[in-house]
Amino acid sequence: MMPRVRAPELPQNYPWLNTEKPLSLQQLKGRVVILDFWTYCCINCLHILPTLKYLEQKYKDSLTVIGVHSAKFDNEKETENIRQAILRYDIEHPVLVDSGFQVWQQYAVRAWPTLMVIDPEGYVIGYVSGEANQDVLDELIQKLISQHQEKGTINFQEFHLTLEKQRKSLLTPLAFPGKVLATQAGLFIADSGHHRIVMSRFDGEIIHLIGAGQSGLIDGSFDQAQFFAPQGMTFDEKIQILYVADTENHALRRVDLKRQVVETIAGTGEQSRNIRPHLGAGRETALNSPWDLQLCGKRLFIAMAGPHQIWEMDLETAIVRTYAGTGAEACIDGALSESAFAQPSGITTDGQELYIADSEASSIRGVGLVEPQQVRTICGSGDLFGFGDADGQGSDVRLQHCLGVEYTQNFLWVADTYNHKIKIVNPHTGNCQTVLGDGSVGLQDGQGKNTRFSEPSGLSVKDSHLFIADTNNHAIRRVDLDTLMVTTLDFPNLCAPDVCLPHE
Repeated sequence: MMPRVRAPELPQNYPWLNTEKPLSLQQLKGRVVILDFWTYCCINCLHILPTLKYLEQKYKDSLTVIGVHSAKFDNEKETENIRQAILRYDIEHPVLVDSGFQVWQQYAVRAWPTLMVIDPEGYVIGYVSGEANQDVLDELIQKLISQHQEKGTINFQEFHLTLEKQRKSLLTPLAFPGKVLATQAGLFIADSGHHRIVMSRFDGEIIHLIGAGQSGLIDGSFDQAQFFAPQGMTFDEKIQILYVADTENHALRRVDLKRQVVETIAGTGEQSRNIRPHLGAGRETALNSPWDLQLCGKRLFIAMAGPHQIWEMDLETAIVRTYAGTGAEACIDGALSESAFAQPSGITTDGQELYIADSEASSIRGVGLVEPQQVRTICGSGDLFGFGDADGQGSDVRLQHCLGVEYTQNFLWVADTYNHKIKIVNPHTGNCQTVLGDGSVGLQDGQGKNTRFSEPSGLSVKDSHLFIADTNNHAIRRVDLDTLMVTTLDFPNLCAPDVCLPHE
């Protein structure tokens, strides 16, 4: 624990979100305050949000959590993008936009996430870095409350806020779609913000809504099953089975189109804390934020964002295991067992190699499926802070938190998410070129670079069309690969779960 140090006052002239006016530590005297130093790209930051939500609800009359958003990537410095992240992750506490790391420096923070605990008299009494331990924080808050009750320095009262979600409803037909998958059977959309999978025809006609539209981990029929912010998908055409990375449930789900049922095949519903390479039976092994999937025969490969690894599930034995990555967050090439990744969030294959969108390293990686099984960096700097927006070759290329990758006809299509662009990469030479998007945030159809997106995250090619999950636009975009014309798909019979009855 740290000695008692007076907490530096929070700036009043910076942007604040989830509150009508800036908050000061002076006005919060009498309450326990936790400052959560975070950045919205960071998987570890996202992992502690449930802990904060639990504590906020348990101590709502005596605890105030304030998110201090200290951006890693340039794109995360934009207040509107932070607002979108607050909506996407259902954050219900005030968030201060820490322009230029001023607050970070005042509090001598060194890592994301860091939680600073301030007592009711305005003193910093401790901090936790990394994925915080809920029990430790719970115990500390209880202790502070009882100490300050005795001293008469605590002020019990509920604290009311005006949340971004009260100003901007998510009643759009799609909400933050994370991934999209085009197949012979139809188009599958991970409607992540609505906790469901939408299956449609290519003209937008709805075939199935898979999931009740509320967050939960429930198996069963399409209208009863529940997901929690699902992301990547892969489809077995022969047996009409869709596999889903159920990201915030830390689970893999199997969707049987013939029987119209959803089953959990891996994960326990709890987040794994074990980053060392290991294996186990699917239903008995805890997973950690599976973000995307790729089927290779009877092998299901998983971009496991939480432990910065690539995993594999043998669908015949139901055993899941670490395939590549030590668990360190880094960009290290070489043997599978010595390699390292940084929040892998997209995966595709040509049958010989897996291709990974390694988001925090802003790089595209190759992972061998055949001997010699090696990991290589195809393009991007390979540095956790080596990001930007530059076309070119190999290590000269700069991407910004790329989340999606799709192999087709000897090329990789890349969703360069925080640059709001779609790029094409030659996996053999590492050459990378911008194809779609002018780099500005927007929803603009058109041709080639005369188009706009907002944090596109998922890609899928079928025949001569590329489909894009345009996440912050709550839209699916379709690209004619012969002409590079971009159009926005319309889903005339689709609506948000709270707006209309389940689709018949």
